[in-house]
Amino acid sequence: MKALAPVKILIVAAGSHGDVLPFIALGAELRRRGHEPHLFAIAVFEPLARQAGVPFTALGSAEFYEGLLRHPDLNHPSRSLRVMAQAMEHTGATAWTTLDAAVVPGQTLVVGSTLAFVTRSLAERHGLPAVTVHLAPGVLRTLHALPRHGGPVPGAGAPRWLKRLFWRLVDNLVVAPTLGAALNRHRRAVGLAPVRRPMGDWLNQADLVIGLFPDWYAPRQPDWPASLVLTGFPLYDSAPGMGLPPELESFLAAGPPPVAFTSGTATARALDFFTTSAEACRLSGRRGVLLTRHADQVPGPLPPDVVRVDYAPFSRLLPRCAAFVHHGGIGTTSQALAAGVPQLIRPMAHDQFDNAARTVALGVGRQLPMRRYRPAAVAAALERLIGDHAMKRRCAEVAAGLVADTAITEACDRILALVPGR
Repeated sequence: MKALAPVKILIVAAGSHGDVLPFIALGAELRRRGHEPHLFAIAVFEPLARQAGVPFTALGSAEFYEGLLRHPDLNHPSRSLRVMAQAMEHTGATAWTTLDAAVVPGQTLVVGSTLAFVTRSLAERHGLPAVTVHLAPGVLRTLHALPRHGGPVPGAGAPRWLKRLFWRLVDNLVVAPTLGAALNRHRRAVGLAPVRRPMGDWLNQADLVIGLFPDWYAPRQPDWPASLVLTGFPLYDSAPGMGLPPELESFLAAGPPPVAFTSGTATARALDFFTTSAEACRLSGRRGVLLTRHADQVPGPLPPDVVRVDYAPFSRLLPRCAAFVHHGGIGTTSQALAAGVPQLIRPMAHDQFDNAARTVALGVGRQLPMRRYRPAAVAAALERLIGDHAMKRRCAEVAAGLVADTAITEACDRILALVPGR
């Protein structure tokens, strides 16, 4: 029998650390199967991709990324899309030229994250099989149970006309002037027709749409795309064999389980968060681990039972913690669910509000709004969280269901099924 030729798979991942890691995992699995994946993302992710054996091309420099992280509106509930649109335009021309040159007619497939609009335009231009991968359910529109956002959202029982009006207002007032304008300027430049609602149906006009989350976390809505498959959470958070930093191992061994704190990797403006968190540890008598590679975002001196570390794989750290305080990013949330650790979520923007609401509904965490994130309130919330035995049992139940990590394997099966003859 004649062996099938390897498939060239162009993978574009837009976003920060937690957004890119699942695509590194996809690339590594596709390469293990003998295919030719190539990842395109911001330059800072090249070392992680190379460690996983995934060929990599940078779309945007490390300096550009660091500047983006320090933008005051990057995590603003309403102004963040404008920042994302500016980032898209900054890398758009280079991304198109680079990807366009990499296409081999009849042998290429494209995979893109939610905001990797360039893959959908490239597939349209060349007639390529295309896959859209959503990491979080909050980007999927519905007229049933709407995802939560930073502002008021029609409830599940609201009339359909009100929900349609809500999405129309989102498109016209929020998306069109930001992501829509950036996308359509690029499409005009490369000779493609403009798109009316990029975050609506166009977002899912692909041969395959993958949701990297389970249906028990986000039950499938009747009007979600027919091409959508849910494969579960991709619990990949480091290079194989990566352990905890020695200084963190020593800290963990020296006392009771600490509380871990992160504001996510998509910000370098978290001084208030870490200052409040350290003071909450002092007030509650809890040990704390502050996770950030930006030393200038941490107050000094820290209390004696609080340490800062640049990075620690969540799968190694969180099972050894009493609680986890974070922003509600989907990668962070899923790792906390897998670790069975109670969560206190302080959402800021994007899908974080929706992830927080789903975590609370599961009975494995609580939410504390930014305006109430003050030392005494955090200390009190942590005591309630850590002392809630019913929540601990629920955390263990959810974690037990996440032992088998098959999301990436199934996603690759689905992707390769698009290739004729396979």
